[in-house]
Amino acid sequence: MANILICDDDKEIAAAIAIYLNNEGYQTCLAHDGIEALAIIENTDIQLVIMDVMMPKMDGIKATMEIRKSRNIPIIMLSAKSEDTDKIMGLSFGADDYVTKPFNPLELIARVKSQLRRFTVLGSAPLPQKGVFSANGLVIDDNSKTVTVDGQDVKLTPLEYKIALLLIRSPGRVFPIDEIYERVWGEDAFESQNTVAVHIRRIREKIEIDPKNPKYLKVVWGIGYKIERLD
Repeated sequence: MANILICDDDKEIAAAIAIYLNNEGYQTCLAHDGIEALAIIENTDIQLVIMDVMMPKMDGIKATMEIRKSRNIPIIMLSAKSEDTDKIMGLSFGADDYVTKPFNPLELIARVKSQLRRFTVLGSAPLPQKGVFSANGLVIDDNSKTVTVDGQDVKLTPLEYKIALLLIRSPGRVFPIDEIYERVWGEDAFESQNTVAVHIRRIREKIEIDPKNPKYLKVVWGIGYKIERLD
């Protein structure tokens, strides 16, 4: 059975979730802030994470972002907030599902099973070569700093390359414009929308057959950009 990490600063809630999951035959690990969660993931084979949003030291959003830098395991976020904007934020930062507190334990169990089935079907195998990322014919080899589309070389500027690499490392995840700017340019976002949009347009012109109908680099209006998951 899968090994599931439960991260919630409310120890009673974390323990209660563990009991339900244990009764279903799952193994569980507990953490009470994002830093603890990352340490466990680094040293334990975890197949799914249940992550609370509001926690001390490191919140669930930041922890999810860190996990997504290197792992594709399912993440279910827990939050007392029910507004659609909060759900969208959690999902856009890398979560696979979102459950609002208070929740029905049976619903949470069902969502856990659903995410694990999806993860098993899509596969969790590591990339065939470390540092090589691909999506739908677009391949970025970070070892040689090369980009190809259907086997054809593509020349990107250093900033364009950094943006493309950031997105393809987490295919399917929507990156907010401010986050792209902060992580690529290395400074606080200030009037970043136009700057990022210009570079995205230039990348599309180089990697897309039809930049107006992109296959790889998609916009999610009002949120940001993503590179599509593998088919």
